[in-house]
Amino acid sequence: MARYTGPTNKLFRNYGVKDLSNRKLTTSMRTTQSGQHGAARKKPSEYALHLKEKQKIRMTYLASEKQFAKYYERATRKNGVTGTILLQTLESRLDNVIFRAGFAITRKQSRQMVNHGHFLVNGKKVDIPSYILKEGDVITVKTRSEKFVTTVQESIDLALTYGWITVDKKELKVTFDRIPNREEIDPEFKEQLVIEYYSK
Repeated sequence: MARYTGPTNKLFRNYGVKDLSNRKLTTSMRTTQSGQHGAARKKPSEYALHLKEKQKIRMTYLASEKQFAKYYERATRKNGVTGTILLQTLESRLDNVIFRAGFAITRKQSRQMVNHGHFLVNGKKVDIPSYILKEGDVITVKTRSEKFVTTVQESIDLALTYGWITVDKKELKVTFDRIPNREEIDPEFKEQLVIEYYSK
C-alpha cells in the first residue's frame, strides 16, 4: 500500500491523540475526531483501544504497517521487555535521531532530508530514513548541505535535550551515545496495548 501523504493532524485527531511528530502544532489544537460528528463517538471497544495505540506509535515514527510489524517481530525475539525494545528500535531510526537533535522541524522533514542525502553516518552517505543507528555512530551534515541545515536548526526553539545523544550544533554533528531507556522515551506511549494487539 502507498504511503499516506495527506494531512497527518487529521489522522492523529481520528485516534484522539496529539501529533508528537510535529513541533509546529500547539497543545491547544483539537483532539476530537475529524468530521461533523467527530466529538460524538461511541465508547471504543478493547480492540479499538489496542489499534488506536498501535496506530499512534506507528504514525508518530512514520513507520509503514509492514515495517512496524517487522520491528515488533524482531523485538519479540530479543531478551527483555518487548514493548520497550520496540520503542527503543523506533527511537534508534536515523530520521528520528535527526528530529530529536533539532535538525528538522518535523519527522516528515527529517525523513525528507535523509532521503535527499543531506547526512552522513560515520562518514558514509546514508539516505534511508529507517536506518537503525548503533551505539557510537556519528551523524554529520554534508558540506553542501550545511547552510540549509543551519537555517532549519535556527528556526527551532529546542527546549528538550536527550541524554542518549550528544548534539554539537556548531559542528552540525550528532553522536548516538546509547540506546535510550524507557523513561527517556515519550510517556504518552502505552506500548503494552500494542503487545496485546499483536497477541490476538
